[in-house]
This record gives sequence, C-alpha cells and structure tokens, in this order.
Amino acid sequence: MNEDLKVNLSWLPQDHVEASSTENASAAGSSLVPVVDPEPELLVNPWDIVLCTSGTLISCENAIVVLIIFHNPSLRAPMFLLIGSLALADLLAGIGLIINFVFAYLLQSEATKLVTIGLIVASFSASVGSLLAITVDRYLSLYYALTYNSERTVTFTYVMLILLWGTSICIGLLPVMGWNCLRDESTCSVIRPLTKNNAAVLSVSFLLMFALMLQLYIQICKIVMRHAHQIALQHHFLATSHYVTTRKGVSTLAIILGTFAACWMPFTLYSLIADYTYPSIYTYATLLPATYNSIINPVIYAFRNQEIQKALWLICCGCIPSNLSQRARSPSDV
Repeated sequence: MNEDLKVNLSWLPQDHVEASSTENASAAGSSLVPVVDPEPELLVNPWDIVLCTSGTLISCENAIVVLIIFHNPSLRAPMFLLIGSLALADLLAGIGLIINFVFAYLLQSEATKLVTIGLIVASFSASVGSLLAITVDRYLSLYYALTYNSERTVTFTYVMLILLWGTSICIGLLPVMGWNCLRDESTCSVIRPLTKNNAAVLSVSFLLMFALMLQLYIQICKIVMRHAHQIALQHHFLATSHYVTTRKGVSTLAIILGTFAACWMPFTLYSLIADYTYPSIYTYATLLPATYNSIINPVIYAFRNQEIQKALWLICCGCIPSNLSQRARSPSDV
C-alpha cells in the first residue's frame, strides 16, 4: 500500500510528497482517514497561449506587407524600404513568439531557449529601430523637401538599415554568446535567461529612442503646421481649413506616439525595477501590450499608405477604387 501511494504522488513537488508521506505513515493504523488526491496543475500556461496567438496574428499581418513590398518594383522608395524593414522585424518577432511556445512545451533545452530569446530580442529591437528610422525619414522628407528625392537619400536609407539590423543582430546574439543567467539565477531579469543588466540596457536604450522620436515628431509637427499655413495663403483658404488640416496632422502624430508609448512603456519601466523574484503574471501583463505594437504597426504605417492600398486592391480584386486613385496627399499625411 505504501508503495502504491508513493507512485501516485510522485508527480507532486518534493515538499508536497514528503508532507503527504509523513501524514499517511502516522495514519497507517487507521482506515478512517480519507486520502484526497490534490488538484493537478495546468499543463499549458494560458498566458503562453495568448502570446502564441498574438504571434500568429503578427506573423500573418506583417507577412502580407512584406509580400506586397517585395513583389511590387514600384515600392522601392526609401519610405517603403523602411516600412518593409518594420514589417520584416515584426514578422520575425511573431515567428519568435510561436517558436518560443513550441520549444517551451515540446523541446525543452538550454540551447533552444537561448536561440529563441535571441530571435525575439533581435526582432523587437529591429522593430523599434525601424520605427525610429521611419521617424528620421519623415523628418528629412519635410525638412529637405527639395533634395529629398535623390541618390543621397537612398544611400542614407541603406546605411540606416544596415546599422539598425547589424545592431539588432548583435543584441540578439548576446544571450547565445554567454550573456545570460543560466549559470547564476540570481542575476536573471524578468525574462529568463536575460540578465538584469541586459534588460536594463535595453530599457534605457528604448527610453532614449523614444525621447529622440518625440523630439523629431515635435519638429515634424511644426513643419506640417508651417506648410499648411503657406498652402492656405497661396490658395486663399479659410482659416478654418488651415485649422482642420493642422489638427489632423497633430492628431496623427499623437496617435503614432501615443500608441508606441502605451504599448512599450509599461514593460520598459517594469524591466528596470523588477527581477526574477517578481510574480510572472506581472511580466506577462506588461509584455503582452508590447506585442500588440507589432499588430498595430502595419495598420499605422503600411495599410494607411496610398500606394500600398492600391497594391493591395490590385492583388485582392484586380482593380483600384476611383476615390483612392484620385486622392491627393495633404500636409496632414505624415
């Protein structure tokens, strides 16, 4: 009887097994003490399922953008190259979330864990870097409007892409090359196996990039308002028309920055103050909104673009709506 009892409780944590064995040994002479089997733990964490679902949606959505830009030779301008870079980074991030779920439950090993976390870190770093590059490109296209469409702009765009992807890949390789907490769990951050120092560096870098994006968008907003005012004077528009145009531009910029901050700021600040001893539910609750940014990015940067909309309509139904083909770009389309 004791041997059968040990077999039935062998899947419990060790402290629970010892406690149960002691109690049953003391009650061995009595048949009046009932034996209640404990409730089994969940085999799959629901939060992991949500992250995997988010990764699937990210992959499907951004794969459409990558295919549209790749298969359309007309979409080779610097702006579309940067949008394609953003979509590719988010696509890899979605794939990384899916692979992380598969490896966590089917193929558990230190090597797969390091490779997966490296892919996720590199992809999200490239995504944030692409957002900064898009902001820089938008600023240059407005500030240097007369000389923007030149070979120098294309060269500068390629340099930005090489730098941001090279930096992101190097950051992703750090856990694989030994910068991890597998040997010393006390140095772990909220995301194992990243160390606390790694997470702090990434968080501070994000805050600096956000501050730079905020400054650039403030300058963009000033330029848009000035251009809208000049156009209103040239065409003798009413003051209300100028107000509506500038308000639309400011609203667009506020949505872009507000969405970016709302998605990434909770996890960034939490990574700075927390460590591996904090409950994992806080990590999931702050990390999930960060993944939503990769879902929203195609809507803000790709599907709102007129040229990408035309290409998408051609792929879906082989035609372009008349209202889309006749729509002109306004100063508020930033």
